[in-house]
Amino acid sequence: MSCVVISGASRGIGRATAIAAGERGWSVLVNYREARDAAEETAALVCERGGRALPWRADTTCEAEIAAMFDAAAAAFGPVDAAVVNAGIVAPASTLADMELDRLRRMFDVNVLGSYLCAREAARRLPVSRGGKGGAIVIVSSMASRLGSPFEYVDYAGAKGALDTLTIGLAKELASDGVRVNAVRPGLIDTEIHASGGRPDRAREMGARSPMGRAGRAAEVAEAILWLLSPAASYVTGTFVDVSGGR
Repeated sequence: MSCVVISGASRGIGRATAIAAGERGWSVLVNYREARDAAEETAALVCERGGRALPWRADTTCEAEIAAMFDAAAAAFGPVDAAVVNAGIVAPASTLADMELDRLRRMFDVNVLGSYLCAREAARRLPVSRGGKGGAIVIVSSMASRLGSPFEYVDYAGAKGALDTLTIGLAKELASDGVRVNAVRPGLIDTEIHASGGRPDRAREMGARSPMGRAGRAAEVAEAILWLLSPAASYVTGTFVDVSGGR
């Protein structure tokens, strides 16, 4: 049974990915920072689908907590085979000129530093040369990295642009060491993250104007992530799957 660590797995795309992994019989570490009840619910759903799950609190901006999270996954399930770097935040819509320094620091701490720390921990454990079994890392970026999110979230878009660069570079670093690194770029996906940015109906409203005429579902992104983690994508690394309905 494969073992995957998923950051930010208590809701949205992270939760859908955990459940999809459970359906394939995977063991899943369900990371959360504050939403313990939601993480435990996610873990229960993973188990109902046939997998095993461990909810685990860790702040992804704290390197000691990230290391402890990977240790916990290995202790519970054996060597980690895969990681999904997913935890992220948004903030209320704003132009860059009106963004406060505290907002910018928090945005880049969570979305860039936290993601780099999670990816770094996976890069320390999965490679064959470091005693790992090899495996795969999937980084959850966003179509915002290509579109820029003007008048809304240029800070978030910039953070996701950094993850695109991380994907390309880390894939090249690990390609000869048994580890594939790819990214998904979700578009307008109907999850709770939009409410945290002050617009709970944003995905549905804007999705109606997209080429496919609707918002995406978290489960649709999860399927792309699980494919990238699977042997079916054995010759795929350093690339991006846009799950965006044609935007």
